[in-house]
Amino acid sequence: MSSLNTHVICNLISKTILSVLLVFALSPCTTADADAGYQPKKTVETKARTVAQTYPAVGTVRPKSETSISAQISAQITEVHVKAGEIVTSGTLMITLDSRQAAARLESAKEALRGAKASRDKARQAIHSAQASYTNAKQHFARIKSFYASGAATQQEFENAQAGFLQARAALSMSRESLVEAEAGIQQATETITEAKVHLGFSEIIAPVDGEIIRVLVEPGDLALPGKPLAAVRTKGGLRIEAHVREGLINTIKTGSHLQAVIPTPGLSVNAVVEEIIPYADPNTRTFLVKAAIPAKEGIYSGMYAKLMVPETRRTIITLDKEAVIRAGQLELVMVKTDDTWQRRYITTIPLDNTCVEVLSGLAANETIGIGEAR
Repeated sequence: MSSLNTHVICNLISKTILSVLLVFALSPCTTADADAGYQPKKTVETKARTVAQTYPAVGTVRPKSETSISAQISAQITEVHVKAGEIVTSGTLMITLDSRQAAARLESAKEALRGAKASRDKARQAIHSAQASYTNAKQHFARIKSFYASGAATQQEFENAQAGFLQARAALSMSRESLVEAEAGIQQATETITEAKVHLGFSEIIAPVDGEIIRVLVEPGDLALPGKPLAAVRTKGGLRIEAHVREGLINTIKTGSHLQAVIPTPGLSVNAVVEEIIPYADPNTRTFLVKAAIPAKEGIYSGMYAKLMVPETRRTIITLDKEAVIRAGQLELVMVKTDDTWQRRYITTIPLDNTCVEVLSGLAANETIGIGEAR
C-alpha cells in the first residue's frame, strides 16, 4: 500500500515539473540565450499604432433621391410602358389610364361653350333691336309729353306713350342682362374646358425626371387612385446607406465624417461620407438614423443589406512586419536585438493586414527585429 502511494506521489511530482517546464517554454516573454553568430538579412522596428475599434451599424442601401409616381385621378390602368431597371428621361410616357370619361367631359364642355357663344350672339342681336325700340319710344314719349303740356294730347295718349317708353327701357335692360349671362356662360365653359384638358392630361403619367425605374407596382387593369404609388424612379444622384446608430455612439460621428461601409452580398467595402444625422432617437430602439453617401459601383443595388462601421473606441497596438515572424510548429518567435547581441523571443500575434501582424505579447514598441533565418 505504501509502495502504491509512493508511485502516485512520484507521478504527480513528475507531471507538475513537466507542466512548469511547458509553461516556461510557451511563455510569450521567454528569451533564449544570446545568439552571437546570428546575422539578419535586414532589420525592422516594432511600431505603436492607434487604431479605432468599430461598431457595425446595420442599415440599407437607398437611392439618394427616389421619386414616387402616383396618379392624380381615379381611373383604370390601360397600359404600362416601362419596367424595373429601365432608364427613362424626363417626359417619357410611363403609364396610360382610361381617358374615355375625361374625353367625354371635355366634349361636353366644348358643347357648353358653343351654346354660350350662341346665346351671346342672340343677346347682342336682342340688345340692338331693344336699343332701336328704346330710342323710338323715348322720342315718341318726349313728343307726346310736349303735346300734353300744351293741351294738344290727351291723358290717354300721354299714358300710352309713357308705358311704351318704360317697356322699351325694361326690354333693353333685360337684353343687356342676357348678354352678361351669356358672357358668364362663356367664361364658365372656357374654364371647364381648361379643367377637362388638364383632367385628360392626367390620363398619361410621364416621368418627371431623368432616372432609372426601380419599382413598378401595377399592371394593366388595376385601378389607379390619387396618392397611390404606381412606380418609383431613382434619379441620377447616387446611393447612400441609411443606418441606425445606437445613441451611445452618435456623438462620435458628425456630418462630413468619413466611415467605412460594408455591403456583404457583393463583398464590397467602400468609403461613406455622412450627409445627414436625424436629430431624433427612436424611443423603441434607442437609435439615430444616419444617412451616408456611397459611390455607385457595379453590384450595389437599392435595398441591399449594409453595415456602417462606426468608431467605438481607440486603442494602441504593437505592429510588426509579418516577414520577421519565425514559426516553429504552432509557436512564433522573433530575433530581437538586445544591446549588441541577438536573442530569440517567443511572441503571440494575430493578422492585421497583408503585410503586418498585431503583436499581442512578447514585444514592446521601437524594438529592433531581425529578418532572416535564425541559426
